[in-house]
Amino acid sequence: MPTIRNITLATVAPLVLAAAGATHPHGLSRATATDWTQLHIMLLPIFPLLTLGLLVPLWHRPRPDLAGFATAVAWASAFTYAAFYTGLDAVAGIAAGTAVEHAARTAAIGPIKYPLYHTGESLGQVGAYALLVAVVATAIALFPKHGARVIPGTVVLLVAGWSFTDSHIFWPRGVWTMLGFALGFALLATGTTRSQSAPPRV
Repeated sequence: MPTIRNITLATVAPLVLAAAGATHPHGLSRATATDWTQLHIMLLPIFPLLTLGLLVPLWHRPRPDLAGFATAVAWASAFTYAAFYTGLDAVAGIAAGTAVEHAARTAAIGPIKYPLYHTGESLGQVGAYALLVAVVATAIALFPKHGARVIPGTVVLLVAGWSFTDSHIFWPRGVWTMLGFALGFALLATGTTRSQSAPPRV
């Protein structure tokens, strides 16, 4: 069934991220540095896949109209999210964890990790807000064909996207944010697939 396939593709990344958030160390210290680094290395290919929930229902060539323009904006914004949020994962996750893990025992770790946090957070903010733009553009692109069926998923995704700007995947709100993304993507996939699978009008 296309609906099951689309829902699976759309929700697998946020569900994996929710599970990762539930096991994410609450803070970066010498004791948690190894786990912190390894988790962020494993998540490196997962964060960009969060955009599948938007790309699956937009899987067609943009037309030369408003919906087509919105599709192109959604694709560009999704790419921006993937690039910049991966930067957050690499800098505040992998680099900070590695730096703390290998810091001298007598060194204070605050001056080591906080500049990396600051840089990573700046990158992540760009990515998170780009994801919100992608959600809005996706709704505009899909509305002419699917109508009000895109609204429930869009509303849930906007709430989750706004929470994502400062919750990331940290327990507890970050985990609920990822589950919100999964729900929003599932609603969007369901609402758009029903129209696509309907018999053509004659």
